[in-house]
Amino acid sequence: MPSPTQTPDNLKIEKRDLKFGREAPPPRWWHGGDPGRTAFFNALSSTFPVGEKFFMTAVRHYRSGTSEPLRSQIDDFLYQESMHSREHVVFNRQAEDVGFDIAPLEDRARRTIAWVKRRPPLQQLAATCALEHFTATLAHDALANPHHLGGASEEAGRLWRWHAIEEIEHKAVAFDTYLHAARNLSPFRRWLKRSVVMCVTTIRFHYVIFRNTADLLRQDGRNNVRTWRALLGYLYGRDGLMRHLLFGVFAYMRPGFHPWHLDDRGLLAQALALLNAGETKEQAA
Repeated sequence: MPSPTQTPDNLKIEKRDLKFGREAPPPRWWHGGDPGRTAFFNALSSTFPVGEKFFMTAVRHYRSGTSEPLRSQIDDFLYQESMHSREHVVFNRQAEDVGFDIAPLEDRARRTIAWVKRRPPLQQLAATCALEHFTATLAHDALANPHHLGGASEEAGRLWRWHAIEEIEHKAVAFDTYLHAARNLSPFRRWLKRSVVMCVTTIRFHYVIFRNTADLLRQDGRNNVRTWRALLGYLYGRDGLMRHLLFGVFAYMRPGFHPWHLDDRGLLAQALALLNAGETKEQAA
């Protein structure tokens, strides 16, 4: 029996093996010379290698019980996440090369993931769904509002746009896997489980990211009211990334929610054209 999936039939979850920043590592404050914005994105990046590996484990646990088309989508998801982990390991080491101490941030992410891993497999998958929804929401906003990455150095900007594109491409894979894994639960219990996990995940996500951000700002001598006022305005202002993430949490809590209820294939097409143009330009150089 086919495993159901609501990923659009004409959407391809592409396997791309791209490398970023090997020749031109980003400067210390790579996001427009802004220490606050740089710290926030570096804080996110510090969680990605261990986080992506956890997502892969949580989804892979249910792969053998699925059938097409979901099984192939899981394989594509696993590939993309492995590439994200690899590239953010490089990005994090480059942050260390310019003087940041990333190890405490990675340890904090590792402890949080270890806490989640003590939960049953379905709960781990529900946490993966929540975090994948966060990344897809942030990705959509980063691509839809160019100012979010407009100040980034060229290579750092390409890395984050590529990551955003792929997060949107595979944004429903973990969720569809959850629906398959929890298919014997009543609709109410499926909704309740993922909603409770989303609430817990939202709190822990904010704690980890902002503790990491504060650590980096402290290392820069910029952990002060002025820097935080500017950063929080950027994140929670009218077009703020984290403001839209919170709206995304409320959308996720609706019964019957599915990630592809927001159809952003048009946004993907535009972002892919820009990414491919950049790749062509680099190859010609």
